[in-house]
Amino acid sequence: MAGKGYADPEVFAALERANRLVTETASVGTPVHFFVLYGLWASNHNAGAIAAALEHASNLLSIAQSQPSSGPLLIGHRILAYSLILRGDYPAALAHFETAASLHRPDEHRDSAIHYGQDIGASAFVQLSWALWHRGYPDQSARAAEHALAYSRQLGHAHTLAHALYNAGMAAVFARDVAPVHAYGNDCVALASEHGFTQWGAFGRILQGWGDAQQGETTTGIARIRDGLAAAEATGARSGTPYHLALLAEALALAGKIEEGLAALDEALAKVAVSGAKGWDAEIHRLRGELTGRLPDPDPAKVEDSFRTAVAIAREQGTRGYELRAGTSLARLWAEQGRRGEARDLLAPVYAWFTEGFDTADLKEAKALLDELT
Repeated sequence: MAGKGYADPEVFAALERANRLVTETASVGTPVHFFVLYGLWASNHNAGAIAAALEHASNLLSIAQSQPSSGPLLIGHRILAYSLILRGDYPAALAHFETAASLHRPDEHRDSAIHYGQDIGASAFVQLSWALWHRGYPDQSARAAEHALAYSRQLGHAHTLAHALYNAGMAAVFARDVAPVHAYGNDCVALASEHGFTQWGAFGRILQGWGDAQQGETTTGIARIRDGLAAAEATGARSGTPYHLALLAEALALAGKIEEGLAALDEALAKVAVSGAKGWDAEIHRLRGELTGRLPDPDPAKVEDSFRTAVAIAREQGTRGYELRAGTSLARLWAEQGRRGEARDLLAPVYAWFTEGFDTADLKEAKALLDELT
């Protein structure tokens, strides 16, 4: 997994044989059974087989509930939560991540990285940061990511740290916090190069590329994201492709390549249709609206339709982070059309819900627009 990626055919073959041996040796419910079940989940999840991954996660959690050790239960809640994020059920994902984090016992789980590929506590906290951001708690999200990184560095386990760097980098992408994205991407690529972590090297380059583009280095950024996408595809990793394509579309738009950006978003939605990884749909549709509005002869109705779709999906999936961002895009469009009252009525209640994160880019942008509308 570390060398070739979680979804490499060789990994699948080894896990399927291991799973048969669990049955043949009457090892169901033993620690080794959980290592195999986790591996099957990880391979299916990374391959973009979301329905199969959810089934493996539910199966592991069900068996773990009869175990005296807390480790398998933590793993069960964490992997179910991660698959729920990809499917687009953010409230349920947060509940399972919080349970997983509450079960972490550093002394008891000290050897977990040997059996699961990365430390189970670091994984729980760094991915909890994703769910916290989406549910509208950006400050708590940043703290969870920082905790996971500090713990990973303390452990001195390279694969755990690579995993934590990418996931913390993605949490910073959600928050549009460019400096840490660049720093975590650089560290992730350096660590992956040193140890031969193919998948983390690919994902790290995507983080680097997004950071480059946001800082004005669009040509370098686009090249790095494309390189990362191709390298990830070569490992069989497909679950993150829709969102990574959305990051490419953002970079292309910053370079003025609007048609190419829209093509990347179309490809992202096509990948979603195959995998079922719908958790990024709101942002993909919002970006489609933003890029459509920048065409030489934009159709305002199409722009509005994309933003409305983004808001509706964000509400349905329970991602307040994406709801605020999509609501800001739609409110700005309406304000430009003179529909100031509608714009304020849409955005004000979404913004009012938040109790933290007021120095983050999205909340500052929403507040500035609301100030203009009052």
